[in-house]
Amino acid sequence: MIRKEDALHYHEQGRRGKIEVLPTKPLLTQRDLSLAYTPGAAEPCLRIKEAPQTAYDYTARGNLVAVVTNGSAVMGLGEIGALASKPLMEGTACLFKKFADIDVFDIEIDERDPDRLIETVASLEPTFGAISLEDIKAPECFYIEEKLRERLSIPVFHDDQHGAAIIIGAALLNAAELVDKELDALRIVICGAGAAGIATARFLCHLGVKRENVVMVDSLGVIYEGRSQGMTAQKAQFATSGAARNLDEAMVEADVFIGLSVADVLSSEMVQAMAQRPIVFAMANPNPEIGYLAAREARADAIVATGRSDCPNQVMSTLGLPAIFRGALDVQASEINIEMKVAAAQALAALAKEDVPRSVQQAYGGAKLKFGPDYIIPTPFDPRVLTWAASAVAKAAMDTGVAHKHLDPTSYRASLEGRIYGRIHLEMRRFRRQARRSQQRVVLPDSMSETALRAVQILVDERLARPVLLGNRDEIARRIERLSLEFEVSLPGIDVFQPVEHPSFEAYCEEYARIAGRRGVNMNEARQRLSSNPTYFAMMMLRQGDSDAAVLGLSTHFPEAMKPVIELIGTMPGVSRVCSMHMMVFKNDVKFFADCAVNVDPSAEEVAEIAVLAADRVRSFGVTPRVAMISFSTFGSAASEPSAAKMVRATEIVQHLRPDLEVDGEMQVDVALNFQLQRKLYPFCRLTGPANTFIFPNLAAGNACYKMLAQLGHAESVGPLLLGLNKPVEVLERSASVDDVVRMVNLATTRSDIPRARFDMSQVATDHGQGARTPVD
Repeated sequence: MIRKEDALHYHEQGRRGKIEVLPTKPLLTQRDLSLAYTPGAAEPCLRIKEAPQTAYDYTARGNLVAVVTNGSAVMGLGEIGALASKPLMEGTACLFKKFADIDVFDIEIDERDPDRLIETVASLEPTFGAISLEDIKAPECFYIEEKLRERLSIPVFHDDQHGAAIIIGAALLNAAELVDKELDALRIVICGAGAAGIATARFLCHLGVKRENVVMVDSLGVIYEGRSQGMTAQKAQFATSGAARNLDEAMVEADVFIGLSVADVLSSEMVQAMAQRPIVFAMANPNPEIGYLAAREARADAIVATGRSDCPNQVMSTLGLPAIFRGALDVQASEINIEMKVAAAQALAALAKEDVPRSVQQAYGGAKLKFGPDYIIPTPFDPRVLTWAASAVAKAAMDTGVAHKHLDPTSYRASLEGRIYGRIHLEMRRFRRQARRSQQRVVLPDSMSETALRAVQILVDERLARPVLLGNRDEIARRIERLSLEFEVSLPGIDVFQPVEHPSFEAYCEEYARIAGRRGVNMNEARQRLSSNPTYFAMMMLRQGDSDAAVLGLSTHFPEAMKPVIELIGTMPGVSRVCSMHMMVFKNDVKFFADCAVNVDPSAEEVAEIAVLAADRVRSFGVTPRVAMISFSTFGSAASEPSAAKMVRATEIVQHLRPDLEVDGEMQVDVALNFQLQRKLYPFCRLTGPANTFIFPNLAAGNACYKMLAQLGHAESVGPLLLGLNKPVEVLERSASVDDVVRMVNLATTRSDIPRARFDMSQVATDHGQGARTPVD
């Protein structure tokens, strides 16, 4: 329940309202300002004058929608006027941005005359890629939309009409399939003859419903042939020749009830009078024509949907609206035609039959969502809605000749996933594909962790790896059941081992005793440690080749988890120590930070080694590393300070050992990021662009920097990625999410292509006159 005080406080706290406008280009220097405004903006102005379609190339028009209302029929509030409708229009803007990354200007026009409103909206065409009409009363809304569609060469879409109709159509496609009835045989009663009711009736006829099987009811009763009171041209299209004159009579033997009216107009008795296996869509807001439970109690065989989020089958126009506009904008469509609307409905209906991702089910309290009477339509927070619906809309636009731009379907779908899941999704796509192909064995010693088990569900569902769990099989199975997960420990592709029962347990113990014998570990102690500590056992499995990778750390502190990794796996040939790197994923960029998790205060030689390892790892991501050695000093400004001198020395070592790398320093972070500043003040700097790989002088600097960016800079962090190990191991922080585990499994199981770089410190010692640390055993 949302209280009045909560709603008011939400809107007035902090920056007033819910939206703002932000520039998408740098505005840091005088040159930036000259490019953004005058004289720089003159060039695209002239180009657009010569070729108007290039406005989509040089401006934000292609991602900008006008949400327009006159406040004459605001949802649930009636005719409250243009100004009072602004909070709701800002809310619509939020939905467009959240669910489809579309920018919106909400435009509230104080005008009731339809023709003058049309003139005003038509004059806005040069600014926008599309127009969404909202909360304009019927019957004027039909006339306004029709005239604007005739005049404008961009999509004009009245949400109250078509948004509701498309979602209802998608839900009805699936409901009819579940009750085994054909659309053209359905007898449908539509209660409510406003914009949504009329548009829904029209749309259902396009899907296959017969017009003569539709009975429409308004506040005066059934709309029938010959009725004169309260009639409009739109209502007359659905005047019935039947004998029913009120809702009670119309509901007898009806197959479908669609409510777009007011609360509590549908009684239990009316539902009981419907045909076998009835379909009841009661969508009045905030209270439906009949409650979900009341409808199910009246008819246990009914499929019931409402507009409420606290009941199954929430049918609401916002489910598809942003995605429909996304598809139309991306192909620069001139309109949203009926074929595009039908494609959207069919795509949403098809999506409901797909397996629902675990993340979506968790958003709904862990409820099991599976196609059936209580799940006929995707949930509003299912991120796949964008990829399915927008792709279908774009394809229909291209197929019907209303698209000015043609897109490759596969590439377009990938770009949509990047919009809704974020840049991090795009960055991880290659690794997911590789993981799916290789199907490597990954051991997860934190096998009783809820996070680990939920990650295993995803690994199994998406066939990303063959998980190996450690522990008592029965206890793990009970834990899986308590978490309502849907995999079993007996499934092919999942291995569960109690360490002492593993066929190689004694061989592992002998090998461990051999390795650690000089540290006082005999066979008895080896057996005790490997039987009681899953991490040690996991490392022995990996060492002996019985797993391909390991991901751990969910149940122990990071330093404690690292100890057996270093002890039993060790480093690559020629590498003296393990270090870490974090991938920081921003909306439009990716940066790499090292070392932020392992080495507290590395020497100059160790910092140089970290830089080389990080650069090679960055290159494995398909990115050319531009390495900045970070300090509070820039190119000697405070070089006498030990910390700065260390970074100067580390830079010299890297440049000597790896002249192929683009690396320079020491430098401050702002210099590393600002290439113009580098060119102006430090023209000798070897970087050919802004740095993308940042090497910090110590753990305090790196750890603080990555965590601050994650919390305040809207960056997603992937890591720590361990560098320098002899086999693929990733150690998570205990706060890691399910998605973090899955990502790290993908990365750990696709590391075979990382270069095995050797780091010859003896050459550095000879050339620079300083000794290196002895490599660890």
